[in-house]
Amino acid sequence: MDDETLSRAEVESLLNEKQSHAVSPASQRAQVRPYDFRRPSRRQEVLRRDLEALHQGFAQSFGAALSAQLRATVEVELASVLQMTSSQFSSSLENPTCLNILRAMPLDGNLIVELHPSILYPLIDRLLGGGKEGGPVVRRQLTEIELRLASRIMALLLQEFKRAWVPVTPLTLSVERVESNPQLAQITSPADAMIVMTFEAAMGEARGPINLCIPLTSLERVLSKLLGNGGASSSNQSGATADTRTLLGRQLDQSLVDVVVTVAETQLSAADLWGLAVGDIITTDKDFRAPLDVAVQGVSKFQATGGAHNGNKAIRIETAPAAPASEHAAEAEQTPQDSSAPS
Repeated sequence: MDDETLSRAEVESLLNEKQSHAVSPASQRAQVRPYDFRRPSRRQEVLRRDLEALHQGFAQSFGAALSAQLRATVEVELASVLQMTSSQFSSSLENPTCLNILRAMPLDGNLIVELHPSILYPLIDRLLGGGKEGGPVVRRQLTEIELRLASRIMALLLQEFKRAWVPVTPLTLSVERVESNPQLAQITSPADAMIVMTFEAAMGEARGPINLCIPLTSLERVLSKLLGNGGASSSNQSGATADTRTLLGRQLDQSLVDVVVTVAETQLSAADLWGLAVGDIITTDKDFRAPLDVAVQGVSKFQATGGAHNGNKAIRIETAPAAPASEHAAEAEQTPQDSSAPS
């Protein structure tokens, strides 16, 4: 026992050595910083904001491109920009769905675009000439023909996505494969962080999400451009807006709109309506010489007179479009102020 007992000199030597390596609590707090990996840092918040600004223009351009392609009004809006893990994203998807695995050079890794069945099938139906009436959402895998039609929608999406990213970096985009099972579309490990942008697409009564998933590791090469002065925010406020407007104008020029000419309006009782027969004449209070109302997409725009041209019924526009009601109200408010000015 005596051989195992430390001497006083040995104890003091151990204490001195311990004190020489000791770190004060203040220095420990300065060196150790707690971090919650489930919540994004300030830098990632700035990245999320810049991505949101970048893809708002993409949503508008993609909606305009779809409208021109389908000859129908399609609205696409950016609904949310969230950060989540790869496993969380996969578990949030339906099975089956339409998952497009993208290669986006020079970004590292792969991207995912999900076309949700609730909006994809109505778009495909419209490409086939239907889409006039809504129907139940189909829950099955795409056929070979439907996959080809879905690739036409993806081609428009990639075209507008590439154009939106020009201020950041030129992209070379391609679809590597298409999956229907989310578990077969894993592009990173389950714990890796991803930016998921959800776009809400609507065509008539049909509505559904389009999800764009970008791993954070894929953005490392362009992170400085996204976060710096030359990133998405500054470019979106300068030339990108003008380019987007030019593109939207060019695509909307080819879109079809409904033009309705109202000859006359009147009211009938239910008894008169039930008693109508072929050859009956319905009189109205409108003079036959009065101008006809011309409405564009349900909004009254012109006054016209009726006639014929090359054997077809036609109208001739007589008056220019009326000024919006807000302009008339502004003029009405300004007139009393001018008249009350001292002479």
